[in-house]
Amino acid sequence: MSEKREHPNAPLHGVTLETMLNELVDFYGWDDMACRIRINCFAKDPSVKSSLKFLRKTPWARYKVEDLYKHFKQVEG
Repeated sequence: MSEKREHPNAPLHGVTLETMLNELVDFYGWDDMACRIRINCFAKDPSVKSSLKFLRKTPWARYKVEDLYKHFKQVEG
């Protein structure tokens, strides 16, 4: 019952922003994240807490992180 179902029309369904960010940072690291998505919170004294605060307030940045996460999951697939 605890198996995770795929939602083909909503691939991010059930995935929190914090989960996305943690998985991306674990895979790419902060330096590579800052190169892929030009956001100061990734480049200067990065932390999950400060990045989440910024991403929750800034839709365009959150969309870029979501797009990178979708790509990451397709490649990881």
